Amino acid sequence: MAGEHRRTALVVRGGWEGHAPVAATDLFVPFLEKNGFEVRLEDSPAPYADPAYMAGVDLIVQCYTMGSIEQDQLKGLRAAIEAGTGMAGWHGGIADSYRNSSDYLHLIGGQFACHPGKHPDDEDAGTERHNFVPYTVNMLPEAAAHPITEGIGDFDLVTEQYWVLADDYNDVLATTTQKVRPWDPWHREVTSPAIWTRRWGKGRIFVATPGHSLDVLEHDSVRTIIERGMLWASR
Repeated sequence: MAGEHRRTALVVRGGWEGHAPVAATDLFVPFLEKNGFEVRLEDSPAPYADPAYMAGVDLIVQCYTMGSIEQDQLKGLRAAIEAGTGMAGWHGGIADSYRNSSDYLHLIGGQFACHPGKHPDDEDAGTERHNFVPYTVNMLPEAAAHPITEGIGDFDLVTEQYWVLADDYNDVLATTTQKVRPWDPWHREVTSPAIWTRRWGKGRIFVATPGHSLDVLEHDSVRTIIERGMLWASR
């Protein structure tokens, strides 16, 4: 419609190819466009260093695993979010990005530590499937009325289960608990945030740890949560 304001979404995708950053983000571009976003696709965090451009970005969707971020890029990212730009992402594309930057970790509020796999002698040892284990995403009471998770109950996945190092500034909507198996060196269960939000200045950040592969992203609950999370985070 003439004169209608279209929001701007910057999709930053790249880094480790094991998370299929192009195919994964392509799943959500049509959703963003349908919801009134003009989408720009980039293969590095370089645009973060352009303050004039970032001032007009309403939502950053980042799927960039590992890699590195330059100081001017990080400074621009933080400034944009503080001024009201939203940020959203899933799995290693947001929670295992830029291991060279503790300031990035501080911004996001959670860092991938590991994804404990099956028994060391399992037939899948040495393959990607060795890390695919059955686990439950447990919704917290706060999730029942939150616009990201309303109406979604606990759900089960068979994929990487993220053990996350996090702080209590996060507003956690769902958790997952790493059990203690006979071969594990830890001595008690460890519960990590699986879905959380974080307020930073005027901006909002949304993180979901499920999302290793396309089949996980296409799971009804996971996809719904990510779609809602992007809209919630946007300016």
